[in-house]
Amino acid sequence: MKLTIRQIAEMAGVSVTTVSQILNNKGSRFSEDTRKRVLDIVNEHQYRPDFFASNLINRHSKTIGMIIPDVTDFFFSKMVEGAENYLTPLGYKLILCHSQQSLAKETQLLQDLNHRSVDGVLLATPNLMPEGYAYGSDFYRKMPLVLIDRGINQRDTGRLIIKEYEGAYQAVSYLAQQGHRHIALLKENGSYYQLQERYNAYRHALKDAGIPYKKHYVATGDLTINGGYQAAKAILLNPEVTAIFCSNDAMAIGCYRAIYELGKKVPEEISVIGFDDIELTASLAPALTTVQQPIFEIGFTAAKFLVDAIEFPERRMPNKIFETKLILRESVNKIAKSPSS
Repeated sequence: MKLTIRQIAEMAGVSVTTVSQILNNKGSRFSEDTRKRVLDIVNEHQYRPDFFASNLINRHSKTIGMIIPDVTDFFFSKMVEGAENYLTPLGYKLILCHSQQSLAKETQLLQDLNHRSVDGVLLATPNLMPEGYAYGSDFYRKMPLVLIDRGINQRDTGRLIIKEYEGAYQAVSYLAQQGHRHIALLKENGSYYQLQERYNAYRHALKDAGIPYKKHYVATGDLTINGGYQAAKAILLNPEVTAIFCSNDAMAIGCYRAIYELGKKVPEEISVIGFDDIELTASLAPALTTVQQPIFEIGFTAAKFLVDAIEFPERRMPNKIFETKLILRESVNKIAKSPSS
């Protein structure tokens, strides 16, 4: 038989209000003995609150919508894990939606989630959102929204910014320090995310190292394994290239394949650096040197910002800057002498 809050109150010898406040983590004024007595009964009988009934009373559904561009992307799966890690202990459930990078689908999903009475939404988007969904808009006041968008949507609060430029600059500079003078770039083709900061860092790092920029050392592709494979095949038509910086780790994995198909070895003949530090990269052979960005922490922090916005709507949402770090593994080789041009 499923217990009710009233039955729990009777068994614990306390009021219904006391049980409700303890279950909602608002019972700080109660003694540890009272809290333990209530929670022991809850755990013994495996009580779970009826969130539909709770929604009518508290106007909260304890559900969060999360919209991501690609459910198969290693990056976003780790971000979802971070968000869930924050939300689950607080009793929130996540509804995961796939936008397929489409702005039209994102806006439709936002409306659908609003109709389902979610308490708020985490939106990972490569798109510039319409003004109607901006921070402080009527839509936002009805349903708090946290954007994970690399800062492309201008706003003063709730910005989650990753130091992408610094990470990419450090990667390319490291290749130059290892004696590489013919450094190529696998760049996104713009059909998904615009990673302009990584491209800018590549060019500036070359300039600061006294290495001329060569347009034919840059190949574009999808931010996928196949995209990296196809772009690397184009780059490898330049036999003098000794190092390749990839805009993300998925492209780097595809780059490995293209190098091996050509009969060359990583890192003995071609050095490779990725960006993201997804879990798979440490298990590659050789393990991939890459720029680490704290993907889990980004999802975790976005979820925290959203819950705070739901529970304390009068507070101003803060901003957060995430550091990047070059993780040195086995995919970069030092060359003693620059190859001739």
